[in-house]
Order: sequence, then C-alpha cells, then structure tokens
Amino acid sequence: MSDKNDLEKKCIDTIRFLAADAIEKAKSGHPGMPLGAAAAAFTLWTKHLKHNPQNPQWPDRDRFVLSAGHASMLLYSLLHLTGYNLTLDDIKNFRQWGSRTPGHPEYKHTPGVEVTTGPLGQGLANAVGMAIAEAHLAVRFNREGEKLIDHFTYVMVGDGDMMEGVAAEACSLAGHLRLGKLIVLYDDNRVTLAGSAALSCTENIEQRFKAYGWQVQKIADGNNVAAIDRTIKKAKRETEKPSLICVQSTIGFGAPCKQGSCEAHGSPLGADELKRTKESLCWLGDAPFYVSDDVYKFFRKALSRGKKYEKQWRETVNEYKQKYPASVAEFERIMRGDLPEKWESALSELPEGSKDVATRKASETVMQAIASKITEFAGGSADLNPSCFTWLKGLGDFQNPRLSKEGLHGMVGGPWNYTGRNIHFGIREHAMGSITVGMALHGGIIPYTATFLTFADYMRPPMRLAALMGLRVVFIFTHDSIGVGEDGPTHQPVEQIMNLRQVPNMTVIRPADANETLEAWRIAIKNTSGPTTLVFSRQNLPVLDRSIFSTASGVQHGGYILWESSPDPELILMATGSEVFLTLNAARKLSEQGIKVRLVSLPSWEIFDNQPQEYRNSVLPPAITARIAVEAGIKLGWEHYTGLKGEIIGMNSFGASAPGPMLYEKYGFTVEKIIAAAKKLLLSM
Repeated sequence: MSDKNDLEKKCIDTIRFLAADAIEKAKSGHPGMPLGAAAAAFTLWTKHLKHNPQNPQWPDRDRFVLSAGHASMLLYSLLHLTGYNLTLDDIKNFRQWGSRTPGHPEYKHTPGVEVTTGPLGQGLANAVGMAIAEAHLAVRFNREGEKLIDHFTYVMVGDGDMMEGVAAEACSLAGHLRLGKLIVLYDDNRVTLAGSAALSCTENIEQRFKAYGWQVQKIADGNNVAAIDRTIKKAKRETEKPSLICVQSTIGFGAPCKQGSCEAHGSPLGADELKRTKESLCWLGDAPFYVSDDVYKFFRKALSRGKKYEKQWRETVNEYKQKYPASVAEFERIMRGDLPEKWESALSELPEGSKDVATRKASETVMQAIASKITEFAGGSADLNPSCFTWLKGLGDFQNPRLSKEGLHGMVGGPWNYTGRNIHFGIREHAMGSITVGMALHGGIIPYTATFLTFADYMRPPMRLAALMGLRVVFIFTHDSIGVGEDGPTHQPVEQIMNLRQVPNMTVIRPADANETLEAWRIAIKNTSGPTTLVFSRQNLPVLDRSIFSTASGVQHGGYILWESSPDPELILMATGSEVFLTLNAARKLSEQGIKVRLVSLPSWEIFDNQPQEYRNSVLPPAITARIAVEAGIKLGWEHYTGLKGEIIGMNSFGASAPGPMLYEKYGFTVEKIIAAAKKLLLSM
C-alpha cells in the first residue's frame, strides 16, 4: 500500500474512532453508520465538497445534509478534523448537557451543520428544497461566464431514510424537476435498528429511483475511495438528472462481533468490542480520541482550500458588481434575509371594500401585492391552487426548461423554467413542507405552502422542525372549520389549529376578515424568528367597518378589543376567525339588553401572550372573570383565557356533511347560544 493510501486509511479510521470513542464515553449513540460510511464521507469531504470551515455560511458553498441524523458523530468528526470551530473537547462532550455536539445535528447549534436532522427522510426532502433554491437563484442571477450561484447539494442517507414516505414524495418531485445539482450518497448497509432491512423492505431501490428520473450508480465496496471518487465525479457531470449513489457498506465495519448486524446500529460497542475493533483495523492510537499530527495536517487543508474557494467567488462577485450593481445588491439583500425598502407600501394601497369575502380570497389579493415587491417570495400548494388561491399571477411555473420544448399533457400556464416562482408540489403535503424548509435553509427565498387545514396533519413533522430551527416559512391553511360544509368531517378540521398552537416557536394567526388577513400577512413576512401559520376561511365573511370597530392593526398585538358597549364591561366575549362576526352580533344584542360587554378578537395566541402584562391586562382585565370563548374547534386549551369559571363554545366531536350554515346551527354556533351562555354565566357569578 502506498504512503498516500496509508494516510487515507489513517484518516478514515480517525473518523471512525473519534465517533466510536465519543459514543462509548457518552454510553449512548449510533456507531454503526460512522464506522461503515466513513470512507464515503471522507471521499466527499476531502475531494469534492466546496466549503470554508472559517466561514460556514458563505452563500456559494456546497450544502451537505446528513439525513441519517443518528450518525451525528460522523459529521462532528468531519467538522472537527477539517477545522470548523468544534474542538476535541466538544467531541468528548457528545450528548451531554450544554454540549455543542448533541445527539442529532442541530442547525444554528453546531458550526457547519446545515439542517436539523433525526426524523428520517426529512433531511433528504430538505435537500430537494435546497437544490430548488439553488436552481432558481442561479437562473435568476447568473450571467454568461459569471456565476454568483453554482454549487451542489449533497446528502448522506441510510436505509431508514429510503423507506420513509416523505423521501419518496420529495425524490419523485426532484426527478420530475431534473435537479441535476442534487447528489445523494446512500449508505446501503441493508441493516436497520431492529434487524435486516429485508424484514420490511425488499424492493429494488435502484429501479425505483431510475423510474423517478434519477441517474443511479452503484459501488460494491464502500471502502473503495477511488471508486467512490470516480462515481461522485460522474454524478457531478450529469446536469439533467439528480444522482443516487448506492454505496454498499458494512454497518459497524471492523467490529469483530457486531459488524453487519443490528447490534452495531444504535448502541455503543462496549469497551471490549471497541478495543477489538481498533485491533482489527490495526489502529495505532492507544488512548481514546487520538488524532495524529499528519491526519490533522491532511484534513486541515480544507482551511486553505475553503479560503481559496471563497476568495475566487468574491472576486467573481466584485467583477459582476461592476457590470450589474443593482443585481448584486439584490442578491446580497435576499441572502441576508432583509426585506426591500418600502415593501409595505403595496399593502397600504389595497382597497378595503365592503363586500363579504372569504379570508382565503382576501389572502390571494394580499399575496399578489407582496409578490410584486418581494422578489424572493415563492411557493405553491399541494395541487390546490383553485381552492387555496395561492397562485402568484404572472410569475411563471418553476419547472425544468425542457417542459417548454417537450410539452406535457394537461399543462397550462408557463413559461416553464427555473425562474418561475410558483411551485407545483403535487399531492405531496409532507414533502411540500419539508422542501420549503430546505428552501428557507438555503437562503434567498421566503417560501410558502398551501393546503387545507385538516391536512396539516400530513405536514406536521416539517412544521415542527421549521419551528425548532427558527425558519421563516409561511404555512397557509384554508378551509378552516366545519364551515367547509358538504365535504364532511374528513375535510373539516376540529383539532388541528389547537394542535398547532402548542408547537413552540410557531406563530398561528386566524384572521376574522380581509383587514385582519392583511395584517396577518404583514406579520408573517416580517417574522424572521420562526414559521408563521395562516389559517383562512372557505366561506365568505363580512368585512368589518373599521370606522365603527377598532382598526385591524390590533392583530399586531395578537389580540385586541374589537368592540365594547362600555369601557367597564361585566362580560368579555372572545373569538377568532369565522366566529368573530357571529360573536359580535351576540355582543351587540346583549348590549341592547343592558349587559355591558366587550368583544376581543384573538387571532394569534402566541403574539398576544408575548405582549407586556400591562397590555394583556388592559384587554383581558383579571378582575373580569365572566368570559366566553367561541371557536369552531376543540375546546381544550381555551381555559388559558376563560379561566375555570368561564365558558367555552366549541366542538366536542367531528363535523358532518351538510351546508356550512346548517352545521353552525346544529353544533351550537349561533347568536342565541352565545346569549344564553352569557346570561347563565352572569347569573352564576
């Protein structure tokens, strides 16, 4: 074996044993994939990955996603060795309180981690979103011979990722879109946590991905660095298709008693087996966490390479700036995440009108105004544009340019190319959510999704991860209640909105009319600390006369006094969305009967709860305990505002198939029901 091969083996084994030692010290973790996939990861990171450890966020870096997040020590070892701000002490502190090396990779927590992974399949779907963002920005900003955006998205996946439905959804779309800058390395070790992968999956994955429209390659020996290198090079040359590289490996490679078995997957090897593993691979480092000087020297070449990569890119940017200064300024702005100046002027110019309108339809109007000012605003629906009204008119479809030449049965619109800001996600809610998370992670895009509220359940994992990572993603949901009507209980959300309100760092807004809808969008676009969920009605709602009622700017506080018969009320009514006007009618009738009443619109609990205590007390005075909440959803949760003495008018069951107005009557959402509940409550006080 040559000196070069000796050093490469030493580097690969260093990755393996940094991971195995950290897992052993923590008495927790997954050694199987770091041991088995180390050679593939080494080849990618040292021979292909364009990155700069000293500036992990420079815009034109390649993205690397470890979708199999349980193999986090594989990534941490590479980050440490290549010179990221991750010390050997951080490696030794794996999975401990306050550690920068948590059990699964966490975005913004560890330098160089591009995405929070762990729930299998999500990282792969996120990577599809990153590749979409790269393709869109490249077409938008690149000029002949001058490229501001030109990078790959690499993903490392395991058997579990390939079984998840979200991966199938996302990879099907990636093949359709022909995302040639997406390259997936599949650690094909044929073992899962519970045993052989064949216990549950015997399909031909290579044929499946070929059917999706991917280039598929296979490597028989997962330790053959030269073969892995050649295969990645071929994948990079294929610009018309995403690439899957099936790397046949051995889980727990080198562990004499556990390699090739599920015992190597999710538990430390144990001191004795770890010692035998080091002996079997002829490892020379006796002490744990051993890294030789020559290994450090080899890996740290990434620092000079990364500096060179970024320097060349910045020179390109400077040359580009001389010719296209406005374009560079726009590129730099969107990559920083800043909004354009005076973008809100489009909102102030919107006519209020007085005609009843569904909030989904009001949202459509607002979205067109936003899109005209904010060029990075892009997204789509799960095949529901005619129902959700989320199409950005005149801004094109995001499609592979070949469709313009080849045509497609049933295709409408156009032009069809990567400049389009409307994405056809297809009937793939789960992937839609995950892909937009990836778009937000890439930067340069403010993405949105759209579907019916009842299908939020299909999107729950990526919504949770968007909140966990603090990403600016807008999740639009229409058809918000039993007001959906005849489609029946399968399409009538009951528990979904309350479920979403429980997600930390998620802002949920359910506006009552067109004016509140405008304010909700203003909040969503400005929100850079986490995702915003906008919940809209199918049915038409009155547009409240704001010369009589409080202005909709109160939405900025999450909740506000919409109307009151007296500044000293004895009863507080609260409602959101479709039920606000209904509750307003009840409040006015109660006032006519001599009851001093206040109506509070509470479109966003999260925003309201973050207001100063003084403001919250001014809206909901603690001394006034006669409170009634009205919402066409489950009651559980409203006690937060009504207290134990208050009353909640909500749902205790699923809905039914009938016209919406009849359902409101049958389930007790009527003026009469609210009035009766109010009088009974006041008598009990």
